[in-house]
Amino acid sequence: MGSLNPDPAFWAGRSVLLTGHTGFKGAWLSLWLERLGARVTGFGLPALTRPNLFDRIGFPPEASRIGDIRDPQALGAAFAMAQPSIVIHMAARALVRPSYLDPVGTFAVNTMGTVHVLEAVRAARDVRAVVVVTSDKAYENREWPYAYRETEAMGGHDPYSASKGCAELVTAAYRASFFGGERHPARIASARAGNVIGGGDWSQDRLVPDMVRAFEVGESVEIRAPHAIRPWQHVLEPLAGYLRLAECLAGGDGAAFAEGWNFGPADEDCRPVSYLVERLSRGWGRTIGKPAEWHLSGGTHPHEATYLKVDASKARARLGWDRRLNLDTALDWTAAWYREAVSGADPRALTEAQIARYEALDAPGAKP
Repeated sequence: MGSLNPDPAFWAGRSVLLTGHTGFKGAWLSLWLERLGARVTGFGLPALTRPNLFDRIGFPPEASRIGDIRDPQALGAAFAMAQPSIVIHMAARALVRPSYLDPVGTFAVNTMGTVHVLEAVRAARDVRAVVVVTSDKAYENREWPYAYRETEAMGGHDPYSASKGCAELVTAAYRASFFGGERHPARIASARAGNVIGGGDWSQDRLVPDMVRAFEVGESVEIRAPHAIRPWQHVLEPLAGYLRLAECLAGGDGAAFAEGWNFGPADEDCRPVSYLVERLSRGWGRTIGKPAEWHLSGGTHPHEATYLKVDASKARARLGWDRRLNLDTALDWTAAWYREAVSGADPRALTEAQIARYEALDAPGAKP
């Protein structure tokens, strides 16, 4: 397939509807699509945290539709405005523990929100490719040491994970019932990514933002589950996968790619939470050498999986996608982004510089 980078010739001038554009991953992806020359229309709620990356990147106000994915009329209006060729659906309730506090809202956004997007696609005959972003947590977690493959059962112990498993079932049902052949020209795929890290994430109750907030004020970092294993990867890794997948779906043999896909790190980068705490602290410029530098969170907590990995062999073999940053490098890039932003650097410029640096890694002999 040639270059691992997204193809500017494919994206230049192409109309893209991106749901969840105000979120952490959405802000990164909107900048990358802009760099590729795409015409991006965003649909999503106002950014939920202060600070946030979306407010700092200068997304064109005329292309941003603020609305709720649970509102089919508002979503339909965004489709009518965008007239998209490509739809990338990322709007979601994205955290496990808050899903216990509002399970109804979590299922409404993550499951029925996906229904609303696919219904809007059915009414939009110009759409050629749809990437529905779910989660590695969509799999029925059996706490085994093996990586989950795309053929494993969907499931979920907690409302968030179950809602993402449901979104996968919705996507598969709509694909089988309404798309393909003469029914509708769009090809529909789902994407399940590992735990993403990167600059500009200010979410509450997420490891890296919680650490950065503690670092800024010199406090000890509160850690819930230091031994939990996760498939960590820099945010640009799965985004590159989503873009490559959309390109393949819109191609002449796109029907062959209309299925579920994993985007995850190499096995050696599936590390415990404690590794990230210690390694990111060194990348920030501090060393955790004393027990007082981080502490276990007190009390009891809702269930969260202890062991989780995804197998991205299919994406490597069939999409030509592969991760470019090992975990240590991803943590260095993340720490550098936050350190420079805290020192006054422009978040948009920092993000664009890391996208350009990531693209340059495709050159022969490039070093991260």
